[in-house]
Amino acid sequence: MATGKINVSVENIFPLIKKFLYSDHEIFLRELISNATDATLKLKHLTSIGEATVEYGNPIIEVKVDKDNKRIHIIDQGIGMTEDEVKKYINEVAFSGAEEFLDKYKDAGKDAGIIGHFGLGFYSAFMVAEKVEIISKSHKEEPAVHWTCDGSPEFTIEPSDKTERGTEIILHIAEDSTEFLEKSRIRELLVKYNKFMPIPIKFGTKTETLPKPEDAKEDDPAPTQEVDDIINNPNPAWTKQPADLEEADYKSFYRELYPMQFEEPLFHIHLNVDYPFNLTGILYFPKLTNDLSIQKDKIQLYQNQVFVTDNVEGIVPEFLTMLKGVIDSPDIPLNVSRSYLQADGAVKKISSYITRKVADKLSSLFKNNREDFEQKWNDIKVVIEYGMLSEDKFFEKADKFALYPTIDGNFYTFEELEAKIKDNQTDKDDKLVVLYASDKDAQHSYIEAAKKKGYEILLLDSPIVSHLMQKLETSKENLSFVRVDADHVDNLIKKEDTAISKLSDEEKDSLKADLEKVISDKGYTIQLEAMESSASPFIITEPEFMRRMKEMQRTGGGGMFGMGNMPDMYNLIVNTNHELVSEILNTKTAKKRERLINQSLDLARLSKGLLKGEELTNFIARSYEMIK
Repeated sequence: MATGKINVSVENIFPLIKKFLYSDHEIFLRELISNATDATLKLKHLTSIGEATVEYGNPIIEVKVDKDNKRIHIIDQGIGMTEDEVKKYINEVAFSGAEEFLDKYKDAGKDAGIIGHFGLGFYSAFMVAEKVEIISKSHKEEPAVHWTCDGSPEFTIEPSDKTERGTEIILHIAEDSTEFLEKSRIRELLVKYNKFMPIPIKFGTKTETLPKPEDAKEDDPAPTQEVDDIINNPNPAWTKQPADLEEADYKSFYRELYPMQFEEPLFHIHLNVDYPFNLTGILYFPKLTNDLSIQKDKIQLYQNQVFVTDNVEGIVPEFLTMLKGVIDSPDIPLNVSRSYLQADGAVKKISSYITRKVADKLSSLFKNNREDFEQKWNDIKVVIEYGMLSEDKFFEKADKFALYPTIDGNFYTFEELEAKIKDNQTDKDDKLVVLYASDKDAQHSYIEAAKKKGYEILLLDSPIVSHLMQKLETSKENLSFVRVDADHVDNLIKKEDTAISKLSDEEKDSLKADLEKVISDKGYTIQLEAMESSASPFIITEPEFMRRMKEMQRTGGGGMFGMGNMPDMYNLIVNTNHELVSEILNTKTAKKRERLINQSLDLARLSKGLLKGEELTNFIARSYEMIK
């Protein structure tokens, strides 16, 4: 038996490893199984090119928990190591990497870096183990070797009687890490990190029911057998070619990824590129709600089939983080800080590739089956609108397939909408005015008034639509979006012809003074307008600009601080040509005039959905009194 001292200047390197990476200590299993996988895949490569003369066979990786002896065993049937290779790769390479890691990060706190970046993967074992053994038999005709280290720079190395090719790592679990001696905890980690590793991973056995023999009686129990419990799927859908997969395969894989998700995805996008970077994956469009905050962190990021994270910001464009699925790339430098990631050239290329693939898929869905695309629009519009807002390249492509639904259930692209409404909805300044509603019921009376004019009204109700309208108005010429309750119908699209008021200027001044006396404390801006006599006498409107700024403030942005906390601002439009308005003006008693004004105002507020609580109760009581 030989003993030795690892040549490191940091004497207490193991406590430092444990301290700096404590928040990540569960990933020791991921790192060790990744090493076992690499060793197995290296053997596969060497046998395929004739450099290793052994039979590759059907190797597996086995994980065993020995709770009584406080040990975890990780056994592979891979390439193995000779004594010289153990000395080189374990004592020299990994430890120099460990030193570099500590040098770089010792002042940066726990989360500055992730284990593995500096060849430190094997030494993650010391985060949970007080002693580690390696027993390895190389594929070459050399004796097996047994290496032991107790977490200090001292190690021992001696021959071993191991006869099977491969490596076994034995972790003697430390007192503060006994949670990892629970089989349920290890299974949880295997499923989390190694669910799609390319080599089968065995964790114990399970009982499998076999078919009954033909001559078995009905009451006879079905025969069973103990089989290896393979916890991973070594050939997940994203590693296959799209031509080899059916629609059912994609749906089945979705259920594998999200076993608790009961709704089917709307459609999928298969990513597969090998130049100028390597990336594979499958993204799914799930049914989305209007609550953007609950949608994120559903895409899983893998590196060569090893799970890394489900926080994909910086790699996947922000607007696509609401999708689900898998991205796998060996080219993403995963073990460095997010700020580095976001500045990395390869990552930016990957991000723009994913954006382009998603846009192309949506475009082909729209062109190939528009009816189906329209049916799915409400479930996917938030992602598309968000993308149009945040990514200019996506905006250019999406402008051809983004849909604008009307309150009557028709769908138009912007180009189609423009062609349909330009004759009737262009104002005196040659600006195209797109009318929209955000709530069919709450804005019903305004919608009906606009429909009588022959106007087309869109139904735009997603939480970020205010931002999108702002973007469209600035990127297209002579365009304005106006909600149907932003003004009275004659003012929504200003034409040259304006109605003549039946009231003189003196009468208007008198009327305005009467109105202000009664409703001065209500916070309305009074506007006297000459409209058709059939239009409502009192109409409450909410100015488009102020309301939109408030909405944008609520969903982030808007450019004006505190706008979200400002009171709502309303205009009271009074139709000077309505007979009720003339009656208010000509009423001799102040009491009756006040009652007429209050009743008319409350009717307008009721139409706008603003009459609530005690004021609604008083209005109903007053209405009954008036009709007695």
